[in-house]
Amino acid sequence: MPRARRHRTIGAPAENVWKVVSDPDHLPRWWPGVERVEEASRDSWTQVFRSKRGKTMRADFTLVESEPLRLLRWRQEVESTPFERFLAESVTEVRLEPEGGNGATRVELASSQRMRGLARLGSPLVRGATAKRLDEALEGLDAIVGR
Repeated sequence: MPRARRHRTIGAPAENVWKVVSDPDHLPRWWPGVERVEEASRDSWTQVFRSKRGKTMRADFTLVESEPLRLLRWRQEVESTPFERFLAESVTEVRLEPEGGNGATRVELASSQRMRGLARLGSPLVRGATAKRLDEALEGLDAIVGR
């Protein structure tokens, strides 16, 4: 199962970071490739993004776990979607931890995918691409809530 984990200290209190990461409507501001979010609630949402070939795609997500100011975990709903051909499961996690007394927050992003069929052969490539996406997400988050 390809798993990637990245972290960064962001110069903002956990409360400020939480306001952004816990609201799906903010995803286009910090998550790479997300053009907009549709049908968003606190428990589920649809991300609209554009493929490298320019095709608009949609992916549905469901909140799995939430511990305010500490942890968010969501999964992509892959059953009966085009993603089902190569993806059996995809889970993303956001962990927040206050850094000392300086008002900064350590943000850790983790993503794990369980590939399906022949796509399992590309697991190392998926892990690398996922790590890059997590780094970009942390940069985006830092840009909007960091000092």
